[in-house]
Amino acid sequence: MQTLLLDDENWDLSIDASGNIAVAPEPLSMAQDAASAIRTFAGEVYFDTTLGIPYFSQILGYAPPVSLMKAYFNQAAMQVPGVAAAKTFITNWQDRIVNGQVQITDSSGSVTAAGF
Repeated sequence: MQTLLLDDENWDLSIDASGNIAVAPEPLSMAQDAASAIRTFAGEVYFDTTLGIPYFSQILGYAPPVSLMKAYFNQAAMQVPGVAAAKTFITNWQDRIVNGQVQITDSSGSVTAAGF
């Protein structure tokens, strides 16, 4: 499955050398999909409302432990097809903004990372 390449800094579309919308290569596309899953709010995906993280009900405004957030992040990343293992790292938590990285291992054992 192809995924559009997103700019890490702005989480927006990127263009390739020809000026076309860029497509992320494997296994980066899988890591980027895992990072997108981490950014998804529970109920946000209209065709499958079971997907997403309960940000409104359990995270935003509650100051949960980092271990709970990582557990939710790993669980969301594991729902991406082809991801065999996921590990998340929170690199910055300041002024209610959380940044981090998800490292996924695919079925072939390749490890790839993407920021969230």
